[in-house]
Amino acid sequence: MSRNDPDDVAVSAIAPLEPYVVVLFGATGDLARRKLLPGLVHLTQAGLMPDFRIVGASLDPLDDDSFRNLARSAWDEFGRRPVPDDEWAAFARRLTYVDLTKGTEELASRVGAARDALGGTPRYLHYLSVPPSAASTVIDQLWSAGLVGRARVIMEKPFGTDLASARALNAMVQSVLDEEQVFRIDHFLGKEAAQNILALRFANGLFEPIWNRNNIDHVQIDVPETLSVEGRAGFYEATGAYRDMVVTHLFQVLAFTAMEPPTALAPDAIGEEKDKVFRSMLPIGPGDVVRGQYDGYRSEPGVADDSNTETFVALRCFIDNWRWSGVPFYLRTGKRMAEGARIISIAFKEPPRSMFPAGSGVGQFGPDHLTFDLAEASRLSLSFYGKRPGPGMRLVKQSLQFSLYEDQAHEEVLEAYERLIYDAMMGDHTLFANAKGIERLWEVSQGLIEEPPEVLPYAPGSWGPRAMHGLLAPATWRLPFERRWRGPATGA
Repeated sequence: MSRNDPDDVAVSAIAPLEPYVVVLFGATGDLARRKLLPGLVHLTQAGLMPDFRIVGASLDPLDDDSFRNLARSAWDEFGRRPVPDDEWAAFARRLTYVDLTKGTEELASRVGAARDALGGTPRYLHYLSVPPSAASTVIDQLWSAGLVGRARVIMEKPFGTDLASARALNAMVQSVLDEEQVFRIDHFLGKEAAQNILALRFANGLFEPIWNRNNIDHVQIDVPETLSVEGRAGFYEATGAYRDMVVTHLFQVLAFTAMEPPTALAPDAIGEEKDKVFRSMLPIGPGDVVRGQYDGYRSEPGVADDSNTETFVALRCFIDNWRWSGVPFYLRTGKRMAEGARIISIAFKEPPRSMFPAGSGVGQFGPDHLTFDLAEASRLSLSFYGKRPGPGMRLVKQSLQFSLYEDQAHEEVLEAYERLIYDAMMGDHTLFANAKGIERLWEVSQGLIEEPPEVLPYAPGSWGPRAMHGLLAPATWRLPFERRWRGPATGA
C-alpha cells in the first residue's frame, strides 16, 4: 500500500496504544481453544495487539509450559495459517498461567508479575469464558485481588435466565464495575455481514427509503445448527434454545436490522437506537412461539428422562413503532437441524396488481428478498423477477450476489471474536449488549417463560416441528434455499 492509502490511515488511526494484561478465565475450555487463543495469535500477527501479556486462568492444575503447549495445539488445530517458529516463541513467552484453586492471592501475584513485566500502568482485559453461574465468583475474585481498576471485562452469554436473574446479575456486576467497563459479548454482531447491514442501509440511498412497513412484508432471522448439545447438557438443561440463542443473539441481530438511523457511527448513538427497538417490542406470549425437542435428546448424558427443555424455537414478534408497525419478525434456531446457517432475509411486498398473464411465472417463487448470510463468507443476495431470454414473456427468479471473497482484503478480515476482543481493548461498545437492553428483552419474554407452550418432537436432520409453518402462513420459511449461493472461485 502507498503511504497515502486510506486503508493505511484508518488502521493506524484506530490501533490500540496502551499495553494490556489479558486475563483469560476458562483458559482450558472449549471456547478458549477454538476461538480465543487462536484469535489472540491472529491479532498479534495482524499487528493489532499492543504490548501485552496473557495470563490463562482456570481450575486445572497446569504450569506455564503446559499452558503454552495447550495454546500451541489450539493454534495447530484451529489457526488460520502456519506460524514461523520464531514468531510462535515470541508469542509463547508472553503466556503464563494461574491455577485458580490456589486462591485469590495467587491470582493477584501472577497477574501482578505480568503487569510488572510490561512496566508502567497497563490496562487489564478480563475475558470471562466461564459458565454464567461462575461469573459472580470471578468478579468477586477480581475485586478481592485488586484487579478492577483500569480494567475492561468481557462477559459471555447468557446474561441471566429471566428478568429477576438478569437484574440480580447486573446489580452484582455494577456494584464492582462501572457499566462502561463491561462488554457483554455477542459474536454474531462481530461478523462482517452483520456490520454490513449498517453500511447497506445507511450509506446508500437505494435501500433506506424502502426499509419500512410500506415495502417490507416480513423479516426472517434463521440460525439452524447441525450440532447436538455435545456434552453441554448441564448448561443446556438450565437454558434451552430461547435463553441460549434468541435473547442473546437473534434479538441483537434484529435490533441492527430494525434500528433507526443513529446520529453518529458511535457506540452511544448506536446503543440508543438498539435500545429503542427493544423498548418498542411487544411482549412475546405462548401463542407466538413453537418449541421443539429433537428425538433422542432425552437420551443425552445429563438430560432428564422427562426434560421439557426446548432444543428448537421458532417465534413471531412485532416492533410497535412508526417504521415497523404490523410487520412480523420471524426467528428460528435449533439443534440437530438439516443445515447449519445464519441468515437474515427481508421479504418485500409484492406489487398490488400484476399485468402479466397467468402462467408467466410472476409470483411463482415468492416475493423479492434481500438476504444476508452471516457466515464467514459474508454473502449478500438480492433476488427479483426478470424475463427469461426467448420468445414470450416468461419470468424467472434472478439474483445479484456479493461475497466477501470478492473483496481483495478478505483474507485479512478479523473473525468475530477477534474483532470484539479488539473493540473491547479500544473501549468501543458499539457491538456489545448493555444492561438496560438485556433487562428489557427478558421483560418482553416473561410471559413466554412463565407459560411456555408444549415441546413438540422433531427428527434430527429436519427443519423442526411442522407446527412452525403455521407461524408464517401463508408465507414460508426462507430456509432451505431452492437456489444455492454462487461459489467464490467458479462464479457458478
